[in-house]
Amino acid sequence: MPQRLTAARNLTLKQARRAQNRVRHTWKVVFEGMKDAMHAVGHVREGVSNRAVNAGKDVYRAVRRPLRERRHRLAELKEQDGWNQTEWQVERELAALTDGDAPIIIGPWLAEVGYEVLYWIPFLRWVSAAYQLDPARVTAVSRGGVSAWYDGIASRYVEMWDHITPEEFARRNAERGDLKQLTHSPLEADLVAAAVKAQGLEGARVLHPSLMFRLFKLFWSGHRASGFLDSHTRFRLHRPPGVIARTSLPESYVAVKFYAARSMPDTPAIRQALQRMVRELAERSTVVLLDTGLAIDDHADYAFAGDPRIVSAREWLTPSMNLAAQTDIIAHASAYVGTCGSLTWLAPMLGVNTSAVLADPEFLHAHLSVALRACHRLPGAGRFSPLDLRALDPLTALTDGPGRAPGSQGAKSELIGNQ
Repeated sequence: MPQRLTAARNLTLKQARRAQNRVRHTWKVVFEGMKDAMHAVGHVREGVSNRAVNAGKDVYRAVRRPLRERRHRLAELKEQDGWNQTEWQVERELAALTDGDAPIIIGPWLAEVGYEVLYWIPFLRWVSAAYQLDPARVTAVSRGGVSAWYDGIASRYVEMWDHITPEEFARRNAERGDLKQLTHSPLEADLVAAAVKAQGLEGARVLHPSLMFRLFKLFWSGHRASGFLDSHTRFRLHRPPGVIARTSLPESYVAVKFYAARSMPDTPAIRQALQRMVRELAERSTVVLLDTGLAIDDHADYAFAGDPRIVSAREWLTPSMNLAAQTDIIAHASAYVGTCGSLTWLAPMLGVNTSAVLADPEFLHAHLSVALRACHRLPGAGRFSPLDLRALDPLTALTDGPGRAPGSQGAKSELIGNQ
């Protein structure tokens, strides 16, 4: 009897456990189903949310794109308006300066010779034509006896060296701290006062070079095309000043002027290349070397000696007439060869075929394009031929890298000007 009770109890417990397991399994199945359903709902909700967010992003992008383009366009228009305002302001100042019949002083010119002949004088010719400026009202102030450069622009000329020594000029010009004439300086004020006193120009107005530098900065910085410069310059041929008698010069010769600049650093390789070039020229013709020996700016002339057919021009060059004398020498030459810059821009305007030699064109591109266009368009101008020394001997170590002359990194001297 007890055994039967035990067996019955065990059977009951076993059946209860089976029932409990079935219930637990059922709940597990139901719970997993609920989790799967919740996951499915979550996925659906996430999908709906993602589609809603993406749709919102598409709308945002569609709205933002034209807004961003409009913002950029407004920024461009604002920048362009700033350039236009600069141009209009300069033209308004020129109109006010030239209005009436008061005497006008143009200058004084203190910056590089290259900028004077390639930009300043053509700019003044445009001013004279555009504003009908009578040359009888105008007095030019410059240096080196260059009154002939201002023919048709100014009826009077004041020589800077009559009022200041080259040494004092070099010191005070360096104190300005600016190779360009972007602002007025005490040195310029003193020179203007000297011109007023010398010529009796009380009440004279000053057409300062800063007007040109402000205007043409739009071109040099790439914000205006070549046509802009064409519309604000007038190029014409120059005449020789006649300060050197033609009979005192060799019957036939090549004028040469090499000086150190960023476009032509003073390195052994470049010096050797230039010496070879001068020797080869001397084998075919007399060479007149325009080495001034004047410490007026930050350029040093290359010196070449030891050949009887190489003649120095120093005997003709004095501070008050050095640029006029060099102009005469170039004008009577069979050809001109020199560092690209300075008088190299003037030589073709004298009707002389010109080789503009360089070793690093990085800072010359805008100026070269101006000179090439001017010479191409001006009847009677000499041929202007840029000559890159690197092309003559590509195996010689003239450069430290592509387009870079040794020692040119960080050079501060201006490549366009010289004495």
